[in-house]
Amino acid sequence: MKYKIINKIVLGFCGLSLLTLPGCYSVKKSVQASYPNSQQIVWPENYQPEESQFFVHNEIQINAPATAVWEILIDASQWESYYAGATKLVLENSTSGKLEANTIFKWKTMGLDFVSEIKEFDAPYRLAWESNKSSIQGYHAWLIIPNEMGYTLVTSEAQHGIMTLAQKVFVPNKLEGLHDEWLLAIKNLAEKQES
Repeated sequence: MKYKIINKIVLGFCGLSLLTLPGCYSVKKSVQASYPNSQQIVWPENYQPEESQFFVHNEIQINAPATAVWEILIDASQWESYYAGATKLVLENSTSGKLEANTIFKWKTMGLDFVSEIKEFDAPYRLAWESNKSSIQGYHAWLIIPNEMGYTLVTSEAQHGIMTLAQKVFVPNKLEGLHDEWLLAIKNLAEKQES
């Protein structure tokens, strides 16, 4: 209920700002565009996409085994080498040097420092983490879905918090663009391993 009220306030602000600022982000449109794959994600109650202040969904087709995609994805220590959206990443409690169930990691993304905690870890198909700070809270989920051509790699993120307003107004497509780059890099790495 709290998020519905905040969403109405934000949407009202965005409607007013359209006259002077670049477009506002439509959560409803983004959620609808993500069907059906993001509906397979087990969203926590407070991160339901329809109730979020900001939601992005990206996916890509990969012609490589799920295990190859998974190993690239969980090797967070290597993200900075191929993904511009991740810097200063430190794994807090990993015994393998990779993401594991309940791993906590610190990193910088979208210009902000975050502490993130793995909430779902089901190799090699499901991964999710929560990032929580006073100005923004997010739940970022990944799926590796088999299909007739290989696998679809899906990433969806739902957010709340005051920083989402600035994101919606000033850089509404930045996170989606970064996630597209991330997916393409994982695809290239996984398919290269298989060639």
